Amino acid sequence: MVEATAFWVERPGAGALRTQPVPAPGPDEVLVRTLFSGVSRGTEATVFCGRVPESEHERMRAPFQEGGFPAPVKYGYLNVGVVEAGAPALLGRTVFTLYPHQSAFVAPAAAVVPVPDGVPARRAVLTGAVETAVNILWDAGPLLGDRIAVIGAGMIGCSVARLAAGIPGAQVTLVDTDPGRLAVAARLGVAFAQPSDAPRDRDVVVHTSGSEAGLRLALETAGDDGEVIEASWFGDRPVSLPLGADFHSRRLTIRASQVGAVSARRRDRTSTHDRLALAARLLRDPAFDALLGGSSSWRELPRVLEELSAEPGGELCRTIDWRDA
Repeated sequence: MVEATAFWVERPGAGALRTQPVPAPGPDEVLVRTLFSGVSRGTEATVFCGRVPESEHERMRAPFQEGGFPAPVKYGYLNVGVVEAGAPALLGRTVFTLYPHQSAFVAPAAAVVPVPDGVPARRAVLTGAVETAVNILWDAGPLLGDRIAVIGAGMIGCSVARLAAGIPGAQVTLVDTDPGRLAVAARLGVAFAQPSDAPRDRDVVVHTSGSEAGLRLALETAGDDGEVIEASWFGDRPVSLPLGADFHSRRLTIRASQVGAVSARRRDRTSTHDRLALAARLLRDPAFDALLGGSSSWRELPRVLEELSAEPGGELCRTIDWRDA
């Protein structure tokens, strides 16, 4: 029996480290020793602060979540580790798993995705973010030469922008209130604008800022008959939108994109595991290192989540180092 350390939200706004046993892996399971986990800042801040609406408690469950909303709950889904026991084909492999912040765990072998050669373990924590970006772009369906605006330069928005930049002829602009995101956009190979300078008449608009002002700007940015792909999640916060004015005359559409199901455009022939494996392969691109912020010890997780939930902006993805756990 292995003993592991895990991070739990004990009550809204407060977390703690708990010790819990990890059983030996059974048939078709693997024991994974965590190297790094990543903080998905927007969603995890919503969970940490207890802002998951009661109506979404079941839909918002992470694949390996324990406990329930609002608390106590063990939540998270960006985990990279090494397989130490179990399925022989995976022994010694570095793998990504949609698992919470925990030093070691057992999971079905089918639930882990081997990290491809050429992808450093720390960068691989972004697999879940890039998977979300893949699904968003499948929903958006951009074409060659499209003018694309991504409103919100967080971890998901930056992932969308980098993938979209690979479309031949595409003109991609990342829009954010933080002027410091200019340097990130440059590393991702896309243009940058602050809201006052955001380009208009875009062919594709993706909103990821999680703010009412950002969604309003997305509607202004879309061209006539345009569609805004809403990839933010507002939790229990109400949103007011100007659906009068020119919303009807310009025949605008707002459509949600959510990673819980594969985009309808691919659902009949692509599994969630296929999508996750594709995201892992896409991370061979070193430009994604621009999304990695600081690194903290697992011992600091309660403080880290409290700080990241309280302070907007700043770094994109904080990684948690478990190598000495």
